Amino acid sequence: MTDNATDKKSFSISFGEPESVLSSSIADYLGVFLDSHKQYYEPPVSQKGLVQLSRANAHHGTIPYFKRNLLRKFYIDNSVLSANDLGNAGYDYMLFGHCYFQAMTNRFGNVVQLKHLPALPMRRMKDQNMFCQLQKNKDPIIFKEGEVIQLKEYDPNQNIYGSPQYLGGVQSVLLNESATLFRRRYYNNGAHMGYIFYTADANLDKEDEKALKDTVKKSKGVGNFRSMFLNLPGGKPDSVKIIPVGDIATKDEFEKIKNISRNDVLSMWRMPAALAGIMPENTGGYGDIEKISRVHYENEVVPMHDVFLQLNNMLINNKKIGFKDVE
Repeated sequence: MTDNATDKKSFSISFGEPESVLSSSIADYLGVFLDSHKQYYEPPVSQKGLVQLSRANAHHGTIPYFKRNLLRKFYIDNSVLSANDLGNAGYDYMLFGHCYFQAMTNRFGNVVQLKHLPALPMRRMKDQNMFCQLQKNKDPIIFKEGEVIQLKEYDPNQNIYGSPQYLGGVQSVLLNESATLFRRRYYNNGAHMGYIFYTADANLDKEDEKALKDTVKKSKGVGNFRSMFLNLPGGKPDSVKIIPVGDIATKDEFEKIKNISRNDVLSMWRMPAALAGIMPENTGGYGDIEKISRVHYENEVVPMHDVFLQLNNMLINNKKIGFKDVE
């Protein structure tokens, strides 16, 4: 409905073509570059962006904690590396694709303790084996050569930082978030403006037209799911038409989008639905949960143990760390 009833011009709009991740992808422009002062390398993916992404979706945000808990569950307590430091480093490794430890040595140069360093502010410096920790409004903390141990995922594009395995599923995480935000705004707004309100030969004067516009506008807002009475003396059956335009109330795609994007998130983490707290959609359920847990342990937990067992290359025999086997 336009304010100028004499405007006879028509218009149309068109939507652009869908964009493939194989072209014009943000990943095509990512690289590892020195910062403006040429002191350290910037990561290929925004570290703060990955943290924000972890809060965009319920499953994507909690699965790293679940995997962190499994890492700690089978850890054999060791004075060199506490279970808490191991768990925090494990979370960093899964979220960012790399994690860091500060090696504390004795006077003989042997590593006697490993302390977790948060991955978010850590940067690899220009000189190899040198790292620094960024500080807000302060100069970076520069560690001595060999003082920081970095564990990282393999990235074929560069070998300075690791990249998380789930990057291919980022769009599904954002789609899930967008669907939730859209539904929230839809209910908070309270207006089902998924239609075109069309009048023809309705003999509406200016005052009636203004009153009709005001009524439609006032239907918006929390709790204003209202019906409207319209009396048109001398009107015809086709004087007023309601033309639906993708009304979510009549064609609900919300559940489908949420389910599909949720399954993508579970797949990108290789997380069984039975272990992710997902209610089964069939009466048979997921089957033997113990067998599912065992397979997940062998395929996901053991390889993660192997990543952190690399730390033993820096530790003397009586200080090496280890994990328990499932009986």
